[in-house]
Amino acid sequence: MQTTTFAGDFRTRTLGGETGAVCNPELMSRYQVVLDERKLQWMSYHKLDRVLGSGGQGVVFLSTRRGADGFALPVAMKVFSPERFGSQAGYDEAMARIGLVASSVARIQNESVLSVHDFIDRNRIRILIMEWIDGFDLRDLLRLERMAKIRGRLSQRRWDHINNVIITAGPAHARFKAGVAVAIVRDCLAGLAALHRENIVHGDIKTSNIMIKRSGHAKLIDIGSAFEMGNQPQIFTCTPAYAAPEVLENTPVSPRSDLASLGYVLIELLSGQPCFAETNSLKTLLEQKRSLPNRLHEIFPQEVSCNALLMNFCRGMISPDPAKRFPSAEAAELLKEGAASFHRQLVLGDLASEYDNDIRVWIEELKRLDQQNDDSELDP
Repeated sequence: MQTTTFAGDFRTRTLGGETGAVCNPELMSRYQVVLDERKLQWMSYHKLDRVLGSGGQGVVFLSTRRGADGFALPVAMKVFSPERFGSQAGYDEAMARIGLVASSVARIQNESVLSVHDFIDRNRIRILIMEWIDGFDLRDLLRLERMAKIRGRLSQRRWDHINNVIITAGPAHARFKAGVAVAIVRDCLAGLAALHRENIVHGDIKTSNIMIKRSGHAKLIDIGSAFEMGNQPQIFTCTPAYAAPEVLENTPVSPRSDLASLGYVLIELLSGQPCFAETNSLKTLLEQKRSLPNRLHEIFPQEVSCNALLMNFCRGMISPDPAKRFPSAEAAELLKEGAASFHRQLVLGDLASEYDNDIRVWIEELKRLDQQNDDSELDP
């Protein structure tokens, strides 16, 4: 029988059992000061490497956080623009709301929610520091140009698999196959559930705010429009085409408003075209949103419209009346006509796939293609 004896001081020892040599007393003294003071302050150096995106709220950069001894971490930094605010006070008030939301989001540990690292003030301009996600947003993945580029790099067998299981051409852009589209939405529902449990409404769910990581997992990004239910802004910032009707009508907004936005995303993924015709008229856009549940058969391909469960799931997400939508993100996942039931239906019909792995392998292929294109551009 083997017996293990633990040293009373629990110090790490070598394989042979010896403790390390005694450190320089001065260095040990500095170490002890750090432990005793329990308060640290240091400079963090960032270089804004390139622009990842921009919009009405500001610009997002890819940056590198550099620390000691060669440590370097890629992060995303959103610099909030004061352009739409009439005064410093108005900007400060909006940033205070975002700062509180960012603090709450930073404490959420959920794979489908963006990780927030810090919210800082640089000469009274606020900057949100977030995780950098190595992947693609859905808007980018829907571009037909992406499919055209990858077509010539794959075998016919692999190309057929992608078109039959993952994504294929649609009327206006690419469209996802139902199993994969619902898998992405289920990840998003998990993220929304985590936010809503903290009484946070995302406020701007759209294809460009959903990232697909190299792991194949979907993640909600950009919390610049998010707010706490008990501290709603007087003016909502949103993307009208993806906003729930009540947001556009300036009537009470709730977590169900996020469900409608995610429902519009799902319909776009399944149909291969935008949900709504372009218009500058708020009245026309609202009419299109109210009639959308009755127009799904016109928008969807037959392979989608023939599935009653999937159709009812879509309608439960996008009903113009918030009270007729799923009551929560968890309910949209778990109820009888929810997302999980649709995937169970595919499993029982032997039509299911390993969606996470299929998406992961496809994303790796796209990343590899992008890298090859970058390398070819660098070649003389």
